[in-house]
Amino acid sequence: MTAGTQGTHCGLVALIGRPNVGKTTLMNRMVGEKLAAITRKPHTTRNRILGIVTEGRSQTVLIDTPGIDPEPGRLVNQVLNRTAVQALVDADIVCFIVEAGRFEAGDGFILDAIRSAGRPAILVVNKVDRIPDKKALLPFLEARAQEHDYLAVVPLSAKTGGNLRGLVEELGRHLPEGPFLYDPEQLSDRPERFRAEEMIREALLERLGQEVPYSVAVRVEGWEDRPGITHIDALIVVERPSQKGIVIGKGGQMLKRIGQAARQQLEELLGRRIMLRLTVRVEAGWSQSNRALRELGIEEPR
Repeated sequence: MTAGTQGTHCGLVALIGRPNVGKTTLMNRMVGEKLAAITRKPHTTRNRILGIVTEGRSQTVLIDTPGIDPEPGRLVNQVLNRTAVQALVDADIVCFIVEAGRFEAGDGFILDAIRSAGRPAILVVNKVDRIPDKKALLPFLEARAQEHDYLAVVPLSAKTGGNLRGLVEELGRHLPEGPFLYDPEQLSDRPERFRAEEMIREALLERLGQEVPYSVAVRVEGWEDRPGITHIDALIVVERPSQKGIVIGKGGQMLKRIGQAARQQLEELLGRRIMLRLTVRVEAGWSQSNRALRELGIEEPR
């Protein structure tokens, strides 16, 4: 960690919201690199991930969190909820992300949690690119602004980057004074192995049906850097033999497509050739096992 000098500002900013409202897309866009998996499916994010944005004398440490589910059900989803709620406690500022034109019961549940945490909050209204007539958005913005004493209400599009600058500037106005927590060149607290797991999981989520993605996890078990190429061995864990068959596919074709997609992403991200080997293993009930969740890196907050 790097100590700052007098006049610097630095703070933890929690990105909080329902599943699939664009938290990870926003973090990746603000950092300028893909740090975590993005898919159209909810509950893609499973870990607390830090994205670090340093501009001049300000450093914003973004905490990307799993989507909060009012009815979590399985143990793995209960753990994800606790991870997200813990971020509220740790944050200096909360970015409460909602979808433009939609405010559901789950959003109300999260707003109550923000009130209970007592942290200052900015309301981020995402996906405004989906609303052609921006005037139609005004009543929605006004209604949301009346529900809580927000520092600001910022409409934007994480997908296109529209008005992203507005959020960066708003955060800069409210970050507490203090030294930088991380080296200005650092973009995340996560190692390359984690990013590899995320890219493999993204490839899985994008190519599988509705049920299997939520019963699958990925762990990198081997990593060897050689001249000009990195060899990666990764384990894909599923809960039932039938899911293993789906992941592998007829003649191994599905697993091959998953590996090719993940390898291409990793080569772009890491800037070098990748040799990726994937293995699929059945571990019954892993999503309901504290031991398995810890081993797979889906940990409860400390």
